[in-house]
Amino acid sequence: MKYETVIGLEIHSQLSTESKMFCGCSTRFGARPNTNICPICTGQPGVLPKINRKAVELAIKTALALGCKIEKRNVFARKNYFYPDLPKNYQISQYELPLATGGRLNNVGITRIHLEEDAGKLVHVGAARIMGAEESLVDFNRTGVPLMEIVTEPEIRSPGEAKTFVEDLANLLKQLGVCDAKMEEGSLRCDANISVRVSGEKKFGTKTEVKNMNSFRSVLKALEAEEKRHIEVLEEGGRIVQETRYFDDTTDTTRSMRSKEFAHDYRYFPEPDLVPLEPDKKWIEEIKGTIGELPADRKRRYESEYNLPPHDAGLLTSSGEISDFFEATLKLFDSAKEISNWILGDITAYLNSEKVSISGTKLTPELLAGTLNAVKSGRISRSIAKEIVAEQLKTGKPADQITKESGKTQISDEGELIKIVKEVIAANDKSVADYKKGKKAAAGFLLGQVMKASKGRANPGAVNKLLMRELDRG
Repeated sequence: MKYETVIGLEIHSQLSTESKMFCGCSTRFGARPNTNICPICTGQPGVLPKINRKAVELAIKTALALGCKIEKRNVFARKNYFYPDLPKNYQISQYELPLATGGRLNNVGITRIHLEEDAGKLVHVGAARIMGAEESLVDFNRTGVPLMEIVTEPEIRSPGEAKTFVEDLANLLKQLGVCDAKMEEGSLRCDANISVRVSGEKKFGTKTEVKNMNSFRSVLKALEAEEKRHIEVLEEGGRIVQETRYFDDTTDTTRSMRSKEFAHDYRYFPEPDLVPLEPDKKWIEEIKGTIGELPADRKRRYESEYNLPPHDAGLLTSSGEISDFFEATLKLFDSAKEISNWILGDITAYLNSEKVSISGTKLTPELLAGTLNAVKSGRISRSIAKEIVAEQLKTGKPADQITKESGKTQISDEGELIKIVKEVIAANDKSVADYKKGKKAAAGFLLGQVMKASKGRANPGAVNKLLMRELDRG
């Protein structure tokens, strides 16, 4: 390819703490505007911030999981800028001395991980106009919520790779219990720096920063749009301007937002009201002991211990909830591949269509295992099991109750089955003749017709045995 794309990400995750970064206000999402606030997070004169220990612990936990080095000394700083949703006119962040450095995920280097406080939220109201501008309201509830910023090296080479990185990081954060990673609620936000250069060139091209990517899809679409724009400008002999751009998810395009700021624009200086942090080795080791099995390790274990294909293992471990559900079911039913097929097939299809997580359904490992054991014992057919699982996702009823209420028990009685088999043979002369000519596929068609005639209730094994007996008998 003529051009090479270079991408670096800045990912902000709201940490799962009950109180804010420097005060005791609640971090609960969805509260009435401007109710989770106090003099500290709104920057009133004479107040003093106090560091949230839990936030530091969660950030260290993330850094250790990513293989980062926890710095012996890290310092909070004031990042000065003026914006309506920033009541102090500065943000307490970390700059020269962050919490952690180094580390990798998906073979992409991590530059740094640092802590800071979130800003508030501007709510733009309809088409009302004030002096030619849209009317905006400010909600300070989010002000001061603990934020962890993860900055990558510029080692990502495509929008698709960037999307995968954000998805995998979100999964890791959820499994660590660090962040719920709900992009639609703003608890995980991603900014990207992107540039394009001629393939083989060592020097980076001029970068632009892309904001307002509030879903995994928008990460992909925004970077694809900006990549295309860069190449078109270069092809036409133009020059890329370093700036911050806004992604419009209604048109899948980016537009200029403001000129790009540099570090000196923020006039950083150490926060005078907070002492430096110096995490001791004992505390770090205690935190390390809480990490548990990481998604990548779990995936390898599924492949080696349960002989699952890499594709299956990857999908099962892409969600902590799903992998926990899988393992709980496996304790009650002894086929990992069978459970995997059900979870990645019918169950995932339902979750996607209803836009819910597995914990948001009525299905439990006990219910799924009960249904699969019923199939294994021959009490119900696979087609009936599909209907049962679909019902269990909504109602949480046991398989026996559902079959009793619907009458959909499996037919295994030979007398009843032979009657259906003979009726199907009598109604399909051509398929019978094809079978006699050696076309074995015809038997499969006839088996399907028997299952259809029995409305999926016939025992497939018993039907196959009886059907072959009748066909061979002639």
